[in-house]
Amino acid sequence: MFIAALALGGIGLICAVGLGLAAKLFYVEVDPKIAAVEEALPGANCGGCGYAGCSQAAEMIVAGKASPGVCVANSEEGAAEVAGIVGAALEIREPELANPTCTYSAKEAETLFDYDGAFDCRAAILLYHGQKQCDIGCLGLGSCVRACPFDALTMGPQGLPVVDSEKCTGCGTCARICPNHVLTLTSATNRVLAWNRPDECLAPCQRTCPAQIDIPAYIAALDRGRPDEAIRIIKERNPMPLSIGRVCPHPCESVCRRGQADEPVAINHLKRYAADFEMAEGASHKPYLLPRTEFKVAVVGGGPGGLAAAYYLTRLGHNVTIFEAMPKLGGMLRYGIPEYRLPKKTLDWEIQQILDLGVEVKTGMRLGEDFTVDQLKEEMGFDAAFIANGAWNSRAMGVEGEYDLMGMVGGIDWLIKLAAGEEVPMGKRVAIIGGGNTAIDCARNALRLGAEEVSIVYRRTRKEMPAAFYEVDAAEEEGVKLHFLAAPVALKGEEGKLTGIEVIQMELGEPDESGRRRPVPKEGSNFVIPIDMCVAAIGQFCDLDFLPAVCKIETTRWKTIEANPVTLETGWEGIFAGGDAVSGPATVVEALAHGRKAARAIHYYLRGEKMEPEYEPLTPKNDPWPVVTDLTGVDPAPRVKMTELEPEERRHNFNEVELGLSQEQARTEAARCLQCGLYCYRHHG
Repeated sequence: MFIAALALGGIGLICAVGLGLAAKLFYVEVDPKIAAVEEALPGANCGGCGYAGCSQAAEMIVAGKASPGVCVANSEEGAAEVAGIVGAALEIREPELANPTCTYSAKEAETLFDYDGAFDCRAAILLYHGQKQCDIGCLGLGSCVRACPFDALTMGPQGLPVVDSEKCTGCGTCARICPNHVLTLTSATNRVLAWNRPDECLAPCQRTCPAQIDIPAYIAALDRGRPDEAIRIIKERNPMPLSIGRVCPHPCESVCRRGQADEPVAINHLKRYAADFEMAEGASHKPYLLPRTEFKVAVVGGGPGGLAAAYYLTRLGHNVTIFEAMPKLGGMLRYGIPEYRLPKKTLDWEIQQILDLGVEVKTGMRLGEDFTVDQLKEEMGFDAAFIANGAWNSRAMGVEGEYDLMGMVGGIDWLIKLAAGEEVPMGKRVAIIGGGNTAIDCARNALRLGAEEVSIVYRRTRKEMPAAFYEVDAAEEEGVKLHFLAAPVALKGEEGKLTGIEVIQMELGEPDESGRRRPVPKEGSNFVIPIDMCVAAIGQFCDLDFLPAVCKIETTRWKTIEANPVTLETGWEGIFAGGDAVSGPATVVEALAHGRKAARAIHYYLRGEKMEPEYEPLTPKNDPWPVVTDLTGVDPAPRVKMTELEPEERRHNFNEVELGLSQEQARTEAARCLQCGLYCYRHHG
């Protein structure tokens, strides 16, 4: 026993001596800076920084080969602590978030075969590319959820990953592990700068939306009870959802696949709900702003196009000044849209959120009178300019007596004066000429101002009216009379005052350039409508008098500015134009889309980079994919109806007519969305 104990003691002594010698021979001194940096890092070892782990990242930071802010999981305070340890300046890194790019789960696709034992997405792909017909959708086995180091992913009820934006650090673990590339990393700036591509898997509604809003994504957020997340998604493509949610003609709903089963999803009402929620909470969504650059951009025109350009240019870090001719910003949203459709206090709140990002404003400044394009660049020092001065002039009818009789006004001119609080002419019996939204707005305003009888005279039928059908219905409910297939011939009067309008009956002939059947006069069918006021609302056009006779900016035969359709750059370098000034009179949402498009191009122009994207931007005109109409298995569910003031209650005041959706209504309506992809949709039932 003694000998055994002695032997063991000897072995222990030899080991101790050996370890002591090894420690002296192989001793590695730890750099205290590296240790301090590693201590300041969160220790997630997620690999989002591009290094093997936090230890290697700490070494690279101390060696000056990585930024103190390289760790995607660290807080700003933690990154500042790291910067203080190494004595380096901290460059704030724009956060990236995981983004599911597909809204359709392969779990719902047709099964090719069954097998047991594979509970990992990568394993399922290795086994004959998975057991489902769909090879682009999410397999739903949750490998990304289990791999996420920050517990930022969950599998939603439809078998799709749901990202918690509060927890996601953008480490990229989920994107690296997903075999179908359903998850990607993207930043707010990338989403702002991106333009839809024809080869993307986008729902028909998003492909049709002029602003290219990710409609399925924000509706899914509302379905989860997250209006705050919905507003973040909306404002990546549309900075004015409060206004657009009230006035947009929503072409997206015309291609909504849900409409093939019962009724389209109330996409625009849901957008308004998210925006109303934001305003009611009193705390606007604060988007990420890139660090400020030295570049100065002038935006001429404070309407929707100019406001959108200012919003996105500011988000991209540039210094923006808006020059507006009118006393207040808003353009036609303020001076053309009636109070009962868009309350001005609502518009003011929305505009202020844009200005609070750091946008400078100069009102009462008219291009061509108070300053010129030359002065913007040469005297004021702007590096680029965006012209979005809108279409503010009314078109004349060109009939006898139009300029001779008291009681004849232009539709746009009349709406502008009314919105500006000026005294406007008002008759007892009013005729509105035209069939667009301006004509409807004039008619409904006239009723509220005390007219006893209001008529709309339109040369085609109700079916051909360019006004939104629900606006026409609302006007008729309030008591506006509609005279179809009638066109003005002359204005009649006595002692210089308007007494009647002579019209001629029309019939529809062959289609014209617009695709609508051309109205043809019926000889001998003239009749007179007794009136004492006539409003011409047959169109509007841009005022280009600010352009000198000799100018580098060319115009079209439609009296609009000639601009590159992709970049919106004019023939004058650094001068861009958009909105109605380029497209002619169009919708507010189209003007907003032009604002973002211009901001994108100006951003690249200022950086000396190529303005045109490497791909052909998607438009409804070049969309190669037909809408899939084979819709089965969808349980009918009625569309939620927004509460409105009753006609008798609303026709005598300017109170807002549409009252918005409740939280319960919004969740119910959001649940009706089929969450379409390009050629797939979710089955209900």
